Amino acid sequence: MLGFGLNPVHLAVLAFILFSPVCLGIRSFPGRDVAGGDYGYEGFFRFAEAPDYRNGEECPAKGHKGYVSSCDPSLVHIAMTLDSEYLRGSIAAVHSILRHSSCPENVFFHFIAAEFDPASPRVLTQLVRSTFPSLNFKVYIFREDTVINLISSSIRSALENPLNYARNYLGDILDPCVERVIYIDSDLVVVDDIRKLWNITLTESRVIGAPEYCHAVFEKYFTDEFWSDSVLPRVFDSRKPCYFNTGVMVMDLVRWRKGNYRRKIENWMELQRRRRIYELGSLPPFLLVFAGNVEAIDHRWNQHGLGGDNVKGSCRPLHPGPVSLLHWSGKGKPWSRLDARKPCPVDHLWEPYDLYKPHRNHRLNHQQMLLSASSSTLVGYSNYFI
Repeated sequence: MLGFGLNPVHLAVLAFILFSPVCLGIRSFPGRDVAGGDYGYEGFFRFAEAPDYRNGEECPAKGHKGYVSSCDPSLVHIAMTLDSEYLRGSIAAVHSILRHSSCPENVFFHFIAAEFDPASPRVLTQLVRSTFPSLNFKVYIFREDTVINLISSSIRSALENPLNYARNYLGDILDPCVERVIYIDSDLVVVDDIRKLWNITLTESRVIGAPEYCHAVFEKYFTDEFWSDSVLPRVFDSRKPCYFNTGVMVMDLVRWRKGNYRRKIENWMELQRRRRIYELGSLPPFLLVFAGNVEAIDHRWNQHGLGGDNVKGSCRPLHPGPVSLLHWSGKGKPWSRLDARKPCPVDHLWEPYDLYKPHRNHRLNHQQMLLSASSSTLVGYSNYFI
């Protein structure tokens, strides 16, 4: 590992990842690969089957053996998007959560898939199921026309993807019985027990919890037109706003629904379409609605910015302090840099969770793979409409 240029902090984190006593319930480590050809990819996507992580004796009992309802009160709910572009990252994120969870069978994943993703939700679902045969999860189809007319241009085209805005609609998408959820991005790994994050209390009727970064220059997230307006900056008059990253949030969906926060975010997006008040995609509306009224969570739960900035994606070191979650926000993604054989030192901390198995014969190009995937028939999925 020293040959990768890892400093002592990186080595300590990697040692924790590889050698820490994780879930008591690892039952088996099957080594067989899952051929993507069964699912419309003809071998383009191949993932090794993950270890079968099981609960320890101290875990709460699930309501029904063999079937887990999303309404089971013993569950930890996690929501994240699922698409062909970030699939490799999503698989690694799920793997990391299961590996370090004290009660992996009590974790329920809610995957939000785009309606018109080149890989159909059916294909993505089968790939997840083949990689994690015992995973508790549900896939929801997010209709892009829900938000497409509210999206404005951003400094990076990837930030304009409608799926980035699915977090705004979790209160509508998820079953009403789901009263709390952890939302996470697809470009991260968790190296601690996710239940610790789940158990954080949202005090004083706060709707969301996230690590805050009050040393960041908050003014830079909005344009001069916003700050020079005689009315708009007053939204922060009764608050002391701090920057927070929306890639990791604990959300109280009961308060979210009751307060109609989805509509409050949409109101700012509608104003942005008429007046250029910010440059970054889905983040600023959250800051406008919540900054200064967020339950501050320890920074260890979002070591963000490891993907560099939104333009160059250059290498960045870990922040000082303990680490529970590593987040490659920014342009640079660890799987892309590893494949290009130009990794940053921190990318090797993501690598142990990567289950991707490159196909030996890339006879299909990427476009052919996507066309093959899109021909699959959709059956039995939850559609989201407003």
